[in-house]
Amino acid sequence: MKKIVVVGGGAGGLELVTKLGRKLGRKKKAEVILIDRDTTHLWKPLLHEIAVGTMDEGVDAVSYRAHAIANGFHFRVGSLTEIDRDKQQVVLAPVLDGDGVEYIPATRIDYDYLVLAIGSVSNDFGTPGVAQHCIFLDSPAQAHRFRNKLLHRFLRIQRIPDEPDCVRIAIVGGGATGVELSAELHHAVAEFHNYGFDAVTNEHLKVTLLEAGPRILPALPERISAAATQELTQIGVEVKLSTAVTSADALGLHTSTGETIPADLMVWAAGIKVPDFMANIAGLETNRINQLTVNEFLQTTKDPAIFAIGDCASFTQPNGTKVPPRAQSAHQMASTCYRNLNALLDNKPMHSYVYRDHGSLVSLANYSTVGSLMGNLTGGSLFIEGRIARVVYISLYRMHQIAVHGLAKTGLMMLAGRINRWLRPRLKLH
Repeated sequence: MKKIVVVGGGAGGLELVTKLGRKLGRKKKAEVILIDRDTTHLWKPLLHEIAVGTMDEGVDAVSYRAHAIANGFHFRVGSLTEIDRDKQQVVLAPVLDGDGVEYIPATRIDYDYLVLAIGSVSNDFGTPGVAQHCIFLDSPAQAHRFRNKLLHRFLRIQRIPDEPDCVRIAIVGGGATGVELSAELHHAVAEFHNYGFDAVTNEHLKVTLLEAGPRILPALPERISAAATQELTQIGVEVKLSTAVTSADALGLHTSTGETIPADLMVWAAGIKVPDFMANIAGLETNRINQLTVNEFLQTTKDPAIFAIGDCASFTQPNGTKVPPRAQSAHQMASTCYRNLNALLDNKPMHSYVYRDHGSLVSLANYSTVGSLMGNLTGGSLFIEGRIARVVYISLYRMHQIAVHGLAKTGLMMLAGRINRWLRPRLKLH
């Protein structure tokens, strides 16, 4: 029986193993294994909401082990360190407990087909002081760290009413993460006010969004960028354009213009890369941000038994442009990879991957949502904002849930979510 190993349980990886488990694992046509360093999955575009407490990850997180049992695949916790292509094995690092004591030794797992869905992390571009003083919203742990620091600052204001300083937050990077976090922070202040922090108002929050380029949301059409800038300015976010950060220290950020941006909390969301250990791993072809170069079937160029999907894959379209690192890209790659793995097992021709840009949406918390739809389906893009855009934005997450849980269970989860709005606090304060 063939063994298919998927490393990385992000949006693409989890959708892929779920489909493979239901199709192949349950019927004993192949053994499907998911490997991830964490024990739960959370849709990465939601991390900014967890960071400010407007979403409870305990409700939305998916347990890999429970999901594996329900869907016909196996789960192994561990971190990839290397790939032995000659023996067709992945090597996992030892697993340590909270005290640094090893409780699972280094492990080797055989594979016939390997899919790398490692995802990406923030890229600080080697900027001095950033790694030491900024928070990267790459994981729930980092989101928790930000939320705890924010709570401590607001608690100080609540306990010391004469406290002169507001909470100064500097966010570097005008992409989707930076823009959404900026808006979510102002929305969260109103919720904090309702949960005993009555001394805390929007006057106690100063959010500065810094973007090195001439506009925020550079990957989207200019009119969408302008609409988002206007919305952020109206709710009190200071947007600084053409402002490159040269260094960070404990007191704030320093820019190329010689300006210092004082900050109590600093978030770096200015770019992505694949973790450094992936650079030229096992002799596979990678680019400058450590993405694996793949062919039209999503196979790595040096080894047809190894596939890559999602943010860790570099795919060049026929027009010469790269597929952007978005959740919709990971979803589409997972679907193509699923079809190709089945084709290989059935000795049938594989299918070429074709990226379809369905547009991009950016949530500005409860204030607005802006974006474009059908990026390459209509020869242009359809600009939408307001309530319609918000509904479409939420539906993107519902599509991911349907891919993972199925339509019926997702419907029940939506119903439970509505009930929880009455039963549970709207803000996570712990």
